[in-house]
Amino acid sequence: MSDGTKEITGVGGRYATALFDLAKDDDRLDAVSGDLDALAQMLDESADLRRLVQSPVFSREDQAAGIQAIAEKAGFDDLTRRFLGLVAANRRLFALDRMIAGYRALLRAHRGEISADVVSATPLTAKQLDDLKAELKAAMGRDVQVDVSVDESLLGGLIVKVGSRMIDSSIRTKLRNLQLAMKEAR
Repeated sequence: MSDGTKEITGVGGRYATALFDLAKDDDRLDAVSGDLDALAQMLDESADLRRLVQSPVFSREDQAAGIQAIAEKAGFDDLTRRFLGLVAANRRLFALDRMIAGYRALLRAHRGEISADVVSATPLTAKQLDDLKAELKAAMGRDVQVDVSVDESLLGGLIVKVGSRMIDSSIRTKLRNLQLAMKEAR
């Protein structure tokens, strides 16, 4: 699956594909995508919500009621709300992160975009991110969706992964390479 959809497997992939097909048929790809982005952010920011969706201690009814209340409060599209209700009823909320990732990958493939994972030592400014996107678009010849994370252990620089390509310009890696070269010189 060279189109960037390699992460669409298992339970999460099946649900993501079903949601994508329904959203595409109803011309609601963007609405569902926005809902899933908001839900992913909520999951990142709330330990209680992560516990609700991941813990088998909560009953099917409690999970369904909780996720539906969140979807209502957030103003999610009707398709997204029904999807989350089905996922909760089937006791599959634990795979929500894989469902969201799968949906995003399907949407990128549908739009002809590719994705890049970027790890930086410090948070990128809006200008740095725009410049990076422009460079990646020029190098790849098409739009690139950038997923950015921060790893302070890099000390400086970036690690960029696009498909099977990886560019590691981090200071941590440069120091490791220097250390190896010095060991070999002894």
